[in-house]
Amino acid sequence: MIDYIKTIEDLSLNAWPSHQMQIYDGWILRFSYFYTHRTNCVEQIGPSSLPFEEKIKYCEEIYHYWNTPCIFKITPLLPAAFDPMLEELGYQVEHVTEVKSMDLNRFAYRPTDNKVEISSKITPQWLETLFDLKNTTNPIHRRIVPTMYAAIPKKTIVASIPIDGKIRAIGLGILDRDHIGLYAINVDAGYRRQHLGRSICQEILKAGIAKGAKRAYLQVVPDNFSAKNLYTSLGFEDTYTHWFRAKNV
Repeated sequence: MIDYIKTIEDLSLNAWPSHQMQIYDGWILRFSYFYTHRTNCVEQIGPSSLPFEEKIKYCEEIYHYWNTPCIFKITPLLPAAFDPMLEELGYQVEHVTEVKSMDLNRFAYRPTDNKVEISSKITPQWLETLFDLKNTTNPIHRRIVPTMYAAIPKKTIVASIPIDGKIRAIGLGILDRDHIGLYAINVDAGYRRQHLGRSICQEILKAGIAKGAKRAYLQVVPDNFSAKNLYTSLGFEDTYTHWFRAKNV
């Protein structure tokens, strides 16, 4: 299981680049003007040789310089003592995330009446819809996020559902090795309970299978019960949980 968790963590790093990154003794420091926790945190990508206390202090100095909280991503790959160490230093748990995966032989396709448009390119219209659905108004985020999506180094499957002349649901699949990752699944609040999310996910997975994907993965917050029920019905299973420890520095 640990090997597979490492695989998904590597895939996730490839799928969602940060605006800026630097490597420090087996850790990667990510910075994106605090757009998301994932793109503004410290992650382990290799073995460490320096004492944790020294490394934590260094990271705090860097994130203080960037004027954002210092955030560490906590996964089962880290030594068990690291999370309690951060807690003692005043770091608080934020943004717990469940990671789910599945063998695509288990994919349960259910036809819907929704017409999903599939493309290989992330367009300005798709990004504008993402901003609208997530209520993203921060001008810095609206400027840098398109560059982050443009920097994705893997093939993408871009899905959208237009209704009445406007895109009402979107999603993104990112192909890497023999996996397809589901990202940015968003549905207009006024169009929920019409199976738009199911249609988006199904068509991304279907397109991923056609391009050689054998497994799929995604991330979801624990209290998003409607999304979790959908993912379970598609065939996804719990794989592991990660969270973030954050402190203003």
